[in-house]
Amino acid sequence: MLSALDEAKRAFAEDETPVGAVVTRGGVIIGRGRNARSQKRMPLAHAEMAAINEAGKTLGSWRLDECTLYVTLEPCLMCAGAIIETRVARVVYGASDPKAGAAGSIYNVLRDPRMPRKCLVTRGVLKDECSSLLKKFFLAKRTSAKRKIS
Repeated sequence: MLSALDEAKRAFAEDETPVGAVVTRGGVIIGRGRNARSQKRMPLAHAEMAAINEAGKTLGSWRLDECTLYVTLEPCLMCAGAIIETRVARVVYGASDPKAGAAGSIYNVLRDPRMPRKCLVTRGVLKDECSSLLKKFFLAKRTSAKRKIS
């Protein structure tokens, strides 16, 4: 999770929403990602998607069934779908997302019995650090917006 948090800090430094992710297999990082929607001007450039794509390239396969995804923020519905479709075995996340979370907060896609596969989920790892970085980012955005209005 510390590596995912490092990716989130890189996103923060790039003025992106600070979410970071890594995919591991056998304890080795095989994919990294961070939010890059603004920088790349791509609406689907979420941290999880980047890490999953890189992991697939590293393995030479779309199947990530022996992999763990570590992400600093609870995956959204889109990312949860990608996690299921790529057969990620486990997701570990830091901060919950009460507005868009699809791993237990609003939806529980990763554990839904109607889905073809389920994923183990561990919540709250480095929760305070992950939440603090997000709060700091959005506070700076709100403060900057107020200055522009004044």
